[in-house]
Amino acid sequence: MDTPDGTAPGLDLEPAARQIRELVRAVDDRQLTGPTPCPDYAVRELLGHLLGLTVAFRDAAHKRSGPTTDTPPTAALPVLPDDWRTALPPLLDELVEAWRSPEALEGMTRAGGVDLPGAVAGAVARNELLVHGWDLARSTGQEFRADAASLRASEAMLAPGDDDRSGPGAIFGPPVAVPAGAPQIDRVIALSGRRPDWRPGD
Repeated sequence: MDTPDGTAPGLDLEPAARQIRELVRAVDDRQLTGPTPCPDYAVRELLGHLLGLTVAFRDAAHKRSGPTTDTPPTAALPVLPDDWRTALPPLLDELVEAWRSPEALEGMTRAGGVDLPGAVAGAVARNELLVHGWDLARSTGQEFRADAASLRASEAMLAPGDDDRSGPGAIFGPPVAVPAGAPQIDRVIALSGRRPDWRPGD
């Protein structure tokens, strides 16, 4: 559906970003060293990754080139700044606003050191918020409420294709099998290579 001025609408990341904001508010400092579904990350690194990807995809929407968009996410373990509680929410607001612009979806951009179409970068940004939001919720014992549009988009993006997920550079692990009739959120998380029943201590 076009906007009133006849242009195609941008991408609405607000529902996924809102969930991250709610989860972040409830994280206890004592949980920062706890495990996450990401084997190399404790909660501290997961939050650092969320902060970094928020900045990177905000800048990707604006077609900005530089360290925030040129650096691969695997270059180093994320470092969580001391002011993360106050820094992340406004950065999420900036990310949402950037992708509301139709121009963000046009042409090419760059994120994580990879050149890709703007529309693809937007889909990746939404998926990152959803999957890592689930990671954070599960790691800190919180409820995760994904919005329907983000779930549909992630399921379509993560559906098995011709990409090889077994190599060292793979972003996601091989899909995990789930029972027939599993909830959509479980299917999406399984497609990302995670166990939907993961709990701290597993």
